[in-house]
Amino acid sequence: MSSPPPPRTAFVLGGGGVLGSAEVGMLRALVEAGIEPDVVVGTSVGALNGAVVAADPSWPSVERLTELWTSSAAAVWSTSTVSRVRTIARTRTAWHSNEPLRQMLTEYLGDPLIEDLAVPFQCCAASVERASEHWFTSGPLIPAVLASCAVPGLFPAVEVGGEHYLDGGLVDSIPVGRAVELGAKAIYVLQVGRIERQLTAPRMPWEVALVAFEIARRHRFRRDMSNVPEDVEVHVLPSGEEPARITNLRYKDTSAVSRRIQSAYRASMEYLERRR
Repeated sequence: MSSPPPPRTAFVLGGGGVLGSAEVGMLRALVEAGIEPDVVVGTSVGALNGAVVAADPSWPSVERLTELWTSSAAAVWSTSTVSRVRTIARTRTAWHSNEPLRQMLTEYLGDPLIEDLAVPFQCCAASVERASEHWFTSGPLIPAVLASCAVPGLFPAVEVGGEHYLDGGLVDSIPVGRAVELGAKAIYVLQVGRIERQLTAPRMPWEVALVAFEIARRHRFRRDMSNVPEDVEVHVLPSGEEPARITNLRYKDTSAVSRRIQSAYRASMEYLERRR
């Protein structure tokens, strides 16, 4: 049997927590521009958004994601203090249970296998035992996305096949290199706006970890971008947000979701129209 042809167009969806709502606006712009993916790769919240798109790369998926972000996303964090204390006592490592996220994903996606999605899909997680990146390319979708989204300290590590996984952003936050490896010739990068923001030395104790993580994620992204072959086009879609220092610890704040979606949509449409 002959192997399938390499993908021509890849959607790469990066991590970034609640800022991931910006990717919904970018997806809306891509759908309206008639750009469809041959493969979708994602990390962390990009795995969540990417899974919905890979299940149905059309306008209804954008509508589902908009509903998810504007109506359901807050429920992932809306646990009581008592519940959070119980989660810490049970897991000893996580502030939140991932059960609300699991329920939300199941509601929107059902319980499919990765290989049964309409578009080939892969998501990245960090293997604890092997201290390396792992790409989920087959098997149950929901555990794979949960593993990719397992932010250290916020969610517990996810066990899949006897191995434990944490958030894919630890090893490959914006997986451009993976799309190149898969053979894509046109890559559309959906990012949450962090790489557009000014990075400066930390001024307060709580900024140290944020800045350190940003250095790591940007270093990998810039290295991957510098290694893109000349015959591959990469389009980094803009978030439309005003550049600002990275100091926000309000990981549960969904108040700006609708604004981020609209800002990213307008900025990405302008970007795509300029390149027609």
